[in-house]
Amino acid sequence: MSLEKEIKTILNDFENTSSEKLFDILNQIKPHFKNELISEYLQCKIQKIQDSTDESEKKKQCGALMPYFDWYLQGL
Repeated sequence: MSLEKEIKTILNDFENTSSEKLFDILNQIKPHFKNELISEYLQCKIQKIQDSTDESEKKKQCGALMPYFDWYLQGL
């Protein structure tokens, strides 16, 4: 499945997507940003969320990263 299709699937069914899948897709998006600072910022956010042990908290914090999916679909 293409990255675009995977992102659309996540956006349509966020509640049933694991945080690990979200991290995987976000890590695939990172290299597409033209600004290195954005990629570094996203990496820090991902790492902070991954360090959490509470899955529901991870999911909640991943929700705040949804604009990255939209940006990718809009062509960054």
